[in-house]
Amino acid sequence: MSSERASQPDAIAVSIDGGSALSWFVPSAGVVLALTGIAKVWSTFGSVKLLAVADPIAGILFRWLLLAVGVIELVIAGVCFFRRNKRLATLLVAWLATNFVVYRIGLWWIGWHRPCGCMGSLTTALHISEQAADNIMKVVLAYLLIGSYGLLIRDWWQRHRCAMSIGETSLDASFPPTASSAASKCTHDF
Repeated sequence: MSSERASQPDAIAVSIDGGSALSWFVPSAGVVLALTGIAKVWSTFGSVKLLAVADPIAGILFRWLLLAVGVIELVIAGVCFFRRNKRLATLLVAWLATNFVVYRIGLWWIGWHRPCGCMGSLTTALHISEQAADNIMKVVLAYLLIGSYGLLIRDWWQRHRCAMSIGETSLDASFPPTASSAASKCTHDF
């Protein structure tokens, strides 16, 4: 019984730090980006009056902005689904989420107090208010931003610790450390 208790914290630590966060975050970010990308592209074919208005930040029609951003989201979703390089996928998600935050700050800065039109005419098709869609997209943005940056910071920290441990152990063992000894001491999720 005591051995079962002793192994439980280790199992929890492995599930938190052993790469499972990466194994579910990248595909889930891909699903989110695929859905929002499809929604944006689909909404550009609608007839909502907002699509004919120029975006106050980019200066182009919302229709073309939504189309461009939707395609970018679909491309990044494809990277999340089909590339083995999870660091690249996480970096792209972080880049896109950062751009969304900067865009929203820009809207706030110029005094744009309308809900973000980032879902285009989909809000009408789903019969939800623009404010509800805006709040949902804020939660999605927070998820993408916190998840991607959290994983990137964790990866950076693991690499930093690894570099420090190789430097410390190289005094005790052989100098310089061989690639095989470095690989055995340092594992990364990415």
